[in-house]
Amino acid sequence: MRSGSAEEPPDSEHHEGAPGREARHPKSKGKKSSFWVELPILIVTALVLTVLIQAFLARVYVIPSQSMEQTLHGCTGCNNDRVLVDKVSYRFSEPEPGDVVVFRGPQPWVQNEFTAEESTNPVASFFQGAVALLGFGAPDEKDFVKRVIAVGGQTVECCDPQNRVLVDGKPLNEPYVYWEPGRGVGQDEFAPVTVPPGHLWVMGDNRNDSSDSRVQGGGGTNGAVPVDNVIGKAQVIVLPPTRWQSIPEPNPQSTALGAPAWQGGLPLGVGFAAAFPAVWMGRRLVGAVSNRRQSE
Repeated sequence: MRSGSAEEPPDSEHHEGAPGREARHPKSKGKKSSFWVELPILIVTALVLTVLIQAFLARVYVIPSQSMEQTLHGCTGCNNDRVLVDKVSYRFSEPEPGDVVVFRGPQPWVQNEFTAEESTNPVASFFQGAVALLGFGAPDEKDFVKRVIAVGGQTVECCDPQNRVLVDGKPLNEPYVYWEPGRGVGQDEFAPVTVPPGHLWVMGDNRNDSSDSRVQGGGGTNGAVPVDNVIGKAQVIVLPPTRWQSIPEPNPQSTALGAPAWQGGLPLGVGFAAAFPAVWMGRRLVGAVSNRRQSE
């Protein structure tokens, strides 16, 4: 009798448990179906966010030419760099000497430039534009990347006896300049040019293989780029992975303009001045917390 009664509870538990297990199957199917319903929504949301980010915050650009070697790689048959261009910085500040910028070519620059033909097929044109907006399409031939050398109101010319570019009569310090083998190390001379207000004088780091402000539009003031044409500041090389790095932007005029020594020590002085009240406030805060704990 005991053995029979001992066997009944497992038996009843088995029968009671079976319907419960069967009832869980529809729930698991529901979870699977809801995943496939949500997946397209997630993909569309990600694409929309990507487009918005690239339109207003930052965008990836391909470097298609070797005019910025060796800071940025771009050449026929090589793995061209892709750079992340910050579109926010210049909403609160102006481009400065040394910045590497991406900009829309002004009319004197692009009037004789070859531009890729757009497809007449509306579907193909849509996908071509979408892929380009996501940063994977062919670069727009009307967009350029160069380094800012001088800003509006400054006078730029080349060269002094040491083969250096001059801004307002003072030589620049340009550690980023690259002399491509076989092209020599001497820069082409050009007469003084005063950069118009609201414009930039830009040049490539590969100094003897760059079509820039010196020659575009016939040179002179026609070679200057309006600040309004600047799309953003090139900040980081994102592809290929072996090239991940920030883009160096030393100010070539920092040495050339010869700021007074006291200005060079200004940041350090401000740091010390700010340190004292910070330490004092920290001590007051620690003391207040300690006193409160003791009173408790």
